Amino acid sequence: MQVSKTKEFDSWLKGLKDERAKSAILLRILRIQEKDLLGDFKRLAPNVYELRIHLKPGYRVYFTYRNNQLLLLIGGGTKRTQSRDIDKYKRIIKALNNDRNLNL
Repeated sequence: MQVSKTKEFDSWLKGLKDERAKSAILLRILRIQEKDLLGDFKRLAPNVYELRIHLKPGYRVYFTYRNNQLLLLIGGGTKRTQSRDIDKYKRIIKALNNDRNLNL
């Protein structure tokens, strides 16, 4: 599966201090790209999903699909910030869907 990332996601990942979590997230992305295996994920709303990373504090990677072929990583967070993160990423996905000039 093709995977693309937003600047928001790259910024979040770069800012993670937990190297073990960062490695787990990058490994998960690689597994998705190479084997089309999402692992533990959940649908949160129309067009909004989360990958659940089972390391404390419960990391989340938020994504949406494009044309059923492309997994677009929007951003990340933790279980503690989940409600706030979901609202934020819903707005980002809506803006991306409205942007006709988006080339992904």
